[in-house]
Amino acid sequence: MKQNRLASKQLFVSSGQLAYTMKILGISAFYHDSAACLVQDGKIIAAAQEERFTRKKHDPGFPVHAITYCLDEGGLSIDELDAIAFYDKPFLKFERLLETYLSFAPKGVRSFITAMPVWLKEKMFLKKQIYDGLKEIEDYDKAGVTLLFPEHHLSHAASAFYPSRFKEAAILTIDGVGEWATASICHGKGKDITILKELDFPHSLGLLYSAFTYFLGFRVNSGEYKLMGLAPYGNPDSELVPEYIEKIKTELVDIRDDGSIWLDQSYFDYATGLRMVKEKKWEHLFGFSRRQEEAELEQHEADLALAIQIVTEEIVLKMASHAKELTGASSICMAGGVALNCVANGKLQNEGIFEDIYIQPAAGDAGGAVGAALAAHHIYFGEDRIPESPDAMQGAFLGPAYHPVQVKQRLKKLKAVHKELPEEELYPKIAELLDEGKVIGWFQGRMEFGPRALGGRTIIGDPRRTDMQKKLNLKIKYRESFRPFAPSVLIEDVSEYFELEKDSPYMLLVQPVKEKWKEELPDGYHSMPLRDKLAVKRSDLPAITHIDFSARIQTVHKETNPKYWQMINAFKERTGYGVVVNTSFNVRGEPIVSTPEDAYRCFMNTEMDYLVIGEYVFAKEDQPEWLEKVEFKKD
Repeated sequence: MKQNRLASKQLFVSSGQLAYTMKILGISAFYHDSAACLVQDGKIIAAAQEERFTRKKHDPGFPVHAITYCLDEGGLSIDELDAIAFYDKPFLKFERLLETYLSFAPKGVRSFITAMPVWLKEKMFLKKQIYDGLKEIEDYDKAGVTLLFPEHHLSHAASAFYPSRFKEAAILTIDGVGEWATASICHGKGKDITILKELDFPHSLGLLYSAFTYFLGFRVNSGEYKLMGLAPYGNPDSELVPEYIEKIKTELVDIRDDGSIWLDQSYFDYATGLRMVKEKKWEHLFGFSRRQEEAELEQHEADLALAIQIVTEEIVLKMASHAKELTGASSICMAGGVALNCVANGKLQNEGIFEDIYIQPAAGDAGGAVGAALAAHHIYFGEDRIPESPDAMQGAFLGPAYHPVQVKQRLKKLKAVHKELPEEELYPKIAELLDEGKVIGWFQGRMEFGPRALGGRTIIGDPRRTDMQKKLNLKIKYRESFRPFAPSVLIEDVSEYFELEKDSPYMLLVQPVKEKWKEELPDGYHSMPLRDKLAVKRSDLPAITHIDFSARIQTVHKETNPKYWQMINAFKERTGYGVVVNTSFNVRGEPIVSTPEDAYRCFMNTEMDYLVIGEYVFAKEDQPEWLEKVEFKKD
């Protein structure tokens, strides 16, 4: 890893005039998960991903709609902004591309010919693209626009540290690749971020994990969480798992004590090729061919998923330990796509290396928009930072909200039929419906920012029902049956159900279900076929208990999400259980819903029983015939 740099104005490229009324727009775009964020006087006013507006999952385009929303939320025009911060440095990326091809030459000519026109058009002329994109929103004075370009991993580091409640913290960022860096260790103190070490391309934990995502038949940059969900189906008693781990660590990756890694590029194709791996070499190494998308999963594939998950956890723990050595900090902040690996995060929490952990809820590239804006505010403009408690991300509820009048007007066009219930009747009614086994679309307040539904755009169910996981996967989400669901639990009750004593508001920590809720497993459980394992009742909360007795926990707080808290509390008063199933309000291949129309269409195109928007309750049986049936995409 490279050594020590104090993040400063030198890490930015800027043009135009400076002003100091601190209204800053952050943008991430042109790779995947484009997003925008508005920061005013250091406070996050709004943030949203472009996919939610265009309905194109992981939309990489210039975030015209997200920017428009952020400006509207702040009551601002482009001319009133003091700066626009883009989340990485395109010229450094271009330098990395050229140097990589030169170092591997003559290999990669085909990939070079494919990539170069795209880079010349989109990346070399990025400023023009930004200016042109802004022009689509409104007319503005180009001469008055200040463009700033913090480095990619600085944007990640800023997105994690500045919204946290810590005055000082170690900062660990891990992803596929930014410009050159694939991981960084920083030290945050006050308003300053010092970059202590970086790991450089092509050696990357994120790309290593994505290579296994690809080999096991999932899509890179979107299927990594499926790989994480598949890993617990691996047989821990199998001879294959330690054998696979040994092969990974001897043939593919050399892991150093500080967590830095070296990948043997003879097995990989991402640096100069058009695929992630050299498939023939991987087939020879692991003894089976790459799984095709939609093919039935086999046990050896689950075993390999478990092996790479274990290796990933080892590397993350080593990196975190080294961050502790370098900074001496008692807390750590994390961002980058690998920080969404909530199983590794849970292991880090259990190791006790740090007293406290904060993970940016939009840890991937979308969160780079938040980090770019905050880095500009605190580093470029040098504005002081006052940590907020508990969290400046405001529960991640940073997207659009809709007034009841807007909801009624919008859904009237779709002939939607509803009943209106006051809050004192609404929550007991929802608790009753959940108790009856109904599946409910829950649409309340501002939309969440980041990949997780947290009670704003959520589908809920009863976690006690043995058929709920299968029902949600096959009849509502239209996705693979092995995928687990998360619990939303009242913060007051979290330690009653799970081995967790702290909060987890962003569903970014996996911990076991408490022993008292577990069921005894049958003999030979780990040797059962994958589908048979699913049929075994593992706990009193089977719908949210994963195959290894774990759960990806969201704690619900009355302060940040009062309506969701009250609904779950009503369910507790009725059933004695202060926990519900929570899955994102979308179907396979589509982004989480944003508008009331999105919610109603999703409701009508699935076997959801009820939809609740604000205080309006829509029963499926009351709705007119729905003719807009859609065929759901792969994701």
